[in-house]
Amino acid sequence: MGEEVIISNKQVILKHYVSGYPKESDMELKNSTIKLNIPQGSNVVILKNLYLSCDPYMRGRMKKTEGSYIDSFNPGSPITGFGVAKVLESGNSNFQKGDLVWGMTGWEEYSIVTPTDQNYLFKINDKDVPLSYYTGILGMPGMTAYVGFFEICSPKKGETVFVSAASGAVGQLVGQFAKMLGCYVVGSVGSKEKVDLLKSKFGFDEAFNYKEEHDLDAALKRYFPDGIDIYFENVGGKMLDTVLLNMKLHGRIAASGMISQYNLEQTEGVHNLFYLISKRIRMEGFIIFDYFHLYSKYLEMIIPKIKAGSVVYIEDVVEGLENAPTALVGLFSGRNIGKQVVMVSSE
Repeated sequence: MGEEVIISNKQVILKHYVSGYPKESDMELKNSTIKLNIPQGSNVVILKNLYLSCDPYMRGRMKKTEGSYIDSFNPGSPITGFGVAKVLESGNSNFQKGDLVWGMTGWEEYSIVTPTDQNYLFKINDKDVPLSYYTGILGMPGMTAYVGFFEICSPKKGETVFVSAASGAVGQLVGQFAKMLGCYVVGSVGSKEKVDLLKSKFGFDEAFNYKEEHDLDAALKRYFPDGIDIYFENVGGKMLDTVLLNMKLHGRIAASGMISQYNLEQTEGVHNLFYLISKRIRMEGFIIFDYFHLYSKYLEMIIPKIKAGSVVYIEDVVEGLENAPTALVGLFSGRNIGKQVVMVSSE
């Protein structure tokens, strides 16, 4: 395969398993090296990483867990997650040198992707949109919003929809999808700036800052006097408990995430589960890995809407791999506005 090429490769390493809120000091930037040649007969793919995605689910991978849907990170090794990259070398005929892809990659400048992780590597065909969108609206979060709302919740025009963590990578899209269908949509967020964003940019009918609400039940009754048909669950804990009180008969809940619980050593209990029975509520958790077969169907729906400007997507882009730990930690204090992305390289 030609002369061996070895170059430096900056990496973000997880130093140890994390308890409580993650800190920047739980990670470190290390200089390593990587061979850019593929041995004869190998079927790995070598990537140059362009954008990395910061996502709440990554918190669960920072602790030792068993029986989860995705493996824990390995302390001493680079963090892994979704990203956008360029193919430098490929032993897989599905990917050619120069292709742009999105999928599972490492938090490093260059990554070697094994055949197992190539199952979650998608070739980027439409380049008329920002490449960073493939970490968000055109990647895993976009698919999560699409599947959770349309496939899990079976929405109908005129229904009432509540979205928690509504300005995040997933929530901002759920609200817009609901409005397109003719639903009444309310979102909860953690700042006045985000409340304004939901109403002015994303078209939510109403929004509130949960930190300013001393009585969540009263807040939900204010915005949903007749109850909630659909709840898109990103938060868990007290929010879920209160929503259960305010669901309508035959309501649906898509459980996408529960970010309020990720940093707790002892997770909070939910006390109002009996309402699942008395109100005949259907609550379903889902993992997007099970739905990637719908990706092409989703692209057919969403790309024309992006190009027509009928869907808005807000990103919070941080430049430089060295700033990735700060960006990831910031997710858990709500520091980001919109989808948190790290730009590693512009080409």
